[in-house]
Amino acid sequence: MYKAYKCFYILIGIFVLSNCSYAQNQNRIDDHPAWIMQGNIYEVNVRQYTPEGTFKAFEKSLPRLKKMGVQTLWFMPINPISKVDRKGTLGSYYAVSDYMAINPEYGTMNDWKELVKHCHEMGFKVIIDWVPNHTGADNYWLTAHPDFFVKDSTGKPLSPFDWSDTRQLDYSNTTMQDSMINAMKFWITNSDIDGFRCDVAWNVPDAFWKKCIPQLRAMKNIFMLAESDKASDQIDGFDATYPWPEFHTMVDIAAGKKNALSLDSIMNITNRAFPQNALLLYFTSDHDENSWNKADYGTMPGASHAPFAVLTQTLPRSIPLIYSGQEEPFLDSISFFYKDTITFKKYARADFYSKLLHLRKENSALAANASFEKIQSNNDNNIYAFIRQNGKNKILVLVNLSNTQQHVTLSDQSINGTATNLFTSKKENINNNQSMTLKAWDYKVYVY
Repeated sequence: MYKAYKCFYILIGIFVLSNCSYAQNQNRIDDHPAWIMQGNIYEVNVRQYTPEGTFKAFEKSLPRLKKMGVQTLWFMPINPISKVDRKGTLGSYYAVSDYMAINPEYGTMNDWKELVKHCHEMGFKVIIDWVPNHTGADNYWLTAHPDFFVKDSTGKPLSPFDWSDTRQLDYSNTTMQDSMINAMKFWITNSDIDGFRCDVAWNVPDAFWKKCIPQLRAMKNIFMLAESDKASDQIDGFDATYPWPEFHTMVDIAAGKKNALSLDSIMNITNRAFPQNALLLYFTSDHDENSWNKADYGTMPGASHAPFAVLTQTLPRSIPLIYSGQEEPFLDSISFFYKDTITFKKYARADFYSKLLHLRKENSALAANASFEKIQSNNDNNIYAFIRQNGKNKILVLVNLSNTQQHVTLSDQSINGTATNLFTSKKENINNNQSMTLKAWDYKVYVY
């Protein structure tokens, strides 16, 4: 969702940090879909992706994205957008007027089904953005089922927060809950999608997710992503949530407000708070952060983007996200309510992302559940170094989280050996107590 929610995420983050023992050592009963463990997600903004802004126009990019190593395509909401109280000329993607229809700007239902089929034939997984917290201001439920909505003091459907183009759904109404679940089932049955990214999941009662997700999984082994950083949502059945504290720590490091050690601190809190097998959607930008906070070109400008992007791909528990245009990179905010086409010309970051995405797919040391060992050095304030390992597969990651050149000596016997530098393709001998020099915002990934 958009700008007004940021303060609520901060409050939720504080809640999670202050209740970090809530989910310690608790595990989801069910397993995550196997395909996501070494997978990745690419967020598709259909409206802005091409001049046409349609499914068919986007479909032409599938071979390029496949070559880059993209696995899972997350389509921002594909539903029609309400016209009542619409913001801007085109409205917010998250003001849904009909849960079981296609936004005519993007094409037809047949266009969507053909796109999903084509994606599956090429080996992609497909998830759609789902908006369960609220509807648009002219959603047909408002007239057909007025009791589905929370009312204000005058008896009118309430707009949550400052989202005046939406109306808040009432989750105390069990018929509404069942209608929402049936609408989600519709997309699995009719277009064979592989999961959902659930918008504002943090504001929907836990009890609903415990009721909803098992019913969806009875139909297909889907992947469920919650826009939330609540530990309870992992317990409720979601596969992955958002690591907002980690993301904001990275932004602060990029701005020089914090150092590399602060990343350890926040990750340790998350590890105590979340289930042992919890997955986290790591990113340097998404539709909200880009539109409202100028991510990543403003929050991690220039060369500073790269080491954080490496971390999103290599940290434990991670499911890495790339937002539309980051591979260009498109150095501008993408409008929420207007047509604002992304310009693709050079794909300057495509090779960088491709190396990381293909390594993740091919090497189980980067599986979300592979082991993680922090490597100590004589420069932990600036250099973040760690080993990921699964069986005989081992990867060493070093990133310089500072804007100056840094010298570092790593102290750990586990780094001994001959390894290939992912980005130069050269073999190097790496030894305990070996000194290295990393340029400002430099990064190294070694494959043993």
